[in-house]
Formats: sequence, structure tokens, C-alpha cells
Amino acid sequence: MNYSLFDFFTDPVFRAPTIGSMLMCLASSLIGVLVFIRRRSLLGEALSHATYPGVVISLVIMSLYFPDSEEKAALGILIGAFAFAFLGLFVIHQMETKLRVKSDAALCFVLSSFFGLGILIASRIQITHVSWYKKIQLFLYGQSATMTDIHILIYGALSLLIIAFLLLLFRSIKAIYFDVDFTKSLGMRVNFFENMIFLLLVLAICIGIRSVGVVLMSGMLIAPAIGARQYTHKLSLLFVLSGFFGMFSGFFGNYLSVFIPLVLQKEGEKTFSLPTGPMILLFAAFICALSFLVAPHTGLLSRSMRIIQFRRKCVVENALKTLWKKGIGEGAKKQAIFDGLKITRISSFFVLLKLVRQGWVEKLPSKNYQLTPFGFEYASRIVRLHRLWEVYLVSYLGQKVEKVHRNAEEMEHIITPELERELTELLKDPKIDPHKQPIPAKIGEL
Repeated sequence: MNYSLFDFFTDPVFRAPTIGSMLMCLASSLIGVLVFIRRRSLLGEALSHATYPGVVISLVIMSLYFPDSEEKAALGILIGAFAFAFLGLFVIHQMETKLRVKSDAALCFVLSSFFGLGILIASRIQITHVSWYKKIQLFLYGQSATMTDIHILIYGALSLLIIAFLLLLFRSIKAIYFDVDFTKSLGMRVNFFENMIFLLLVLAICIGIRSVGVVLMSGMLIAPAIGARQYTHKLSLLFVLSGFFGMFSGFFGNYLSVFIPLVLQKEGEKTFSLPTGPMILLFAAFICALSFLVAPHTGLLSRSMRIIQFRRKCVVENALKTLWKKGIGEGAKKQAIFDGLKITRISSFFVLLKLVRQGWVEKLPSKNYQLTPFGFEYASRIVRLHRLWEVYLVSYLGQKVEKVHRNAEEMEHIITPELERELTELLKDPKIDPHKQPIPAKIGEL
């Protein structure tokens, strides 16, 4: 059977898991931005693991007193997880402030000790109450597929609460997270805002473990924020992109957990399924990895392209410098132009083709190449920048004359017209460089 994307919002079986997961991911990704920009990413990991003993103990208690009430059991588990998450947060705070333990050590201690306590209790229940143990295991990796419409209301309410909090207190949050001392000087209640953020963080974790589980919850807090961070430096846009990536992950995690088995399953084979919680996190991780690759400014591909373009620019400008030293009228052979530039023959062919197409170089009947007047002006500026920087290094930084050439070779390609003007004013428009060579006069900006 094939399902369309629209079916996941209308089908009675898929509707609640899909919409519930999207809302859960929206809430966690928005809170995750606050954790991420405060550089406390491990806090989500520690608190999510700290909820596990609360889940185990609460489920045992609720199963004893309310064995037939799923709603009361779910509420009890939420309360237990909430209590132990806050206990973990309290222990972390006390270790950092009272015992002067480093933040990472305190977080790791709470994560391992609380989770170990939960595993210890669960291992006992595994023998005495097998059915309860199976329910406890659901909270380790989550079980989005069994969500009902009530979960849509719960996650929707949590998302609205977080969005309202961010909209109403955005300016205060921005001030607190980027300049705490200035915020305190204005008399703002920094501790109140931080406690509110921690409250929402704990609430998002406790509710979210039903979907993606204790082990994976921290990933849903951080992955969308990391992916969004690659596209923007603006906090408001970071929230929007992170929320979008979170909802996107929630939907496609559900969709792929159904679609992939349908594609891979062969006729007559036993039906298999993929867990929704891990698929949600894997898709969020995929978005994050894709962002590292294709983001316009920080992506690996764009950075690689800029590096390639800059290296090509350096080769082009160095070739122009070589022809400039030959002067107009004589020119040079192709081999002489690129001698010492350490590029392949194919690269030199394309560089020379660009020089000719740009009108910087022309070919003589003797098959030599020489600068055009326009190319001579361009090359003169490159030489001028090189020699100006040498004067600056010797005159103001006190470097020896024989050691400035290499640094100037690098800087001549990145000095902007604004910096050129400042150097000219600072050095009082020098005419001779430290090597006693003339500095070309400034020509109008090219």
C-alpha cells in the first residue's frame, strides 16, 4: 500500500503520531536554541537521562495503584520524570556553585549516576514484573507510533507556551544571553528568566521522551539548532529556522519509518518496521549534516568554492605581475608567465584564457603575450599594494627588509580599496619600497 504525504495528516492511524511528533520537535528545537547559544548542550543530555529513574519509579507506583488507567499512569510518569529532572538540575547547580565542580564534570556525573540508578531499578523489575518492564523500555527510545489525539493537545499546548514565552520576552532573553552584566545593571531579574527557561527545558524534555525516548531526546534539542546556525547569525531567524527544521524532522521521521519498510519489503516476506523516534532524530541529523555541506556562508561546498576562487585569483594576479615586470611591447611566452606558479598545464590554459577574455592580456604575432593598457593598470595596482604593505611592515612593525616579501605576496590579494587609502594616508604616499624599488602611482579604482 502506498501512502501520500497528505495521508499522514488525515489517516486516523498516522495523524496523531505525525502531528504530535511535529509539535514535540517544534517545542524541543525552540528550547534547544537557548541551550545551544548558551553553550550548555550537554545539559539537555544530562536532564533527559536524569528523568529515567523518575519514569521507572512512577510507572511502578502507578501500576500498583492504577493498573487499569493508562491516562493516570501517563500523568504519573510525567510527574516522576519532571521531579527527577529538576532534582538533576538542582544537583548540577549545587555541584557547580557550592562544590566548585566544573560544569562538564557535574553534567557527566548527573547523567551517569541518575541513568545508572534507573537501569538498576529497571533491572530488578525485569525479573519481578515483566509487563511493567516492557512499558519502561518504551521511554528509552520512545514510541511515537502509539500516540493519540490527546498527545496532539499536550504538545500543542507546550509549543504555544514556548512560542508565547519567546515572543513576549524576546528582548529580555536576547539581553540576558548576550550581555548578562549589562542586563543586571538595568535591574532586570536575570535569575527569574533563567529559571523560566530551565522550567520550559525540563518540561520539553519530560514530555518529549514519550516520542523519541530518554536516550535520543538531547539530539532533538540540539540538532535543529546546529543546522539552523549554519544559515544565520540573527537570533530571531535562528529560532524560526530551528523550529522549521524540527517540524520537518518530526514529519519525515514518521513518513520514512513507514515508507522505507514498504519499499524494502519483498513480497511474501515477514513485515518489518522502523522505530519512529530514531528516524526522527536521524532525519534531524541528516538536515544538520546537509547544512554543514551546503550552507551559503559556512557550508563546506561554499567554503571550498571560495578557496578555489581565491587561489585562482592569486594565480591570475601573479601572472599579471609577471607580465607587468616585462613591460608593454615585449611580452612573454606562456611558459615564462606561469613558471614558478605551480599549476598544471590545463589550469594555465584556462587562466590564460580568462586573462585574454577579460581584456587584460593580448597575444602578439610572435605568439608572446603582453598586457593591454587595462591589464597594465590592474597589474600596477597589485604591485602597488605589495610594495605599500612592505613599507608598512618595515616602517611600523619593525620587520627586517629581507623578511617582508613573502607576507606581502599574500596580502596583496586581499587588501581592499579602503585599506589601500588608509595605508596611503598613514605612510604619506611613499614612492619607494624597502627594496629601493618605485611604488606605482595610484590609478583610479578598477
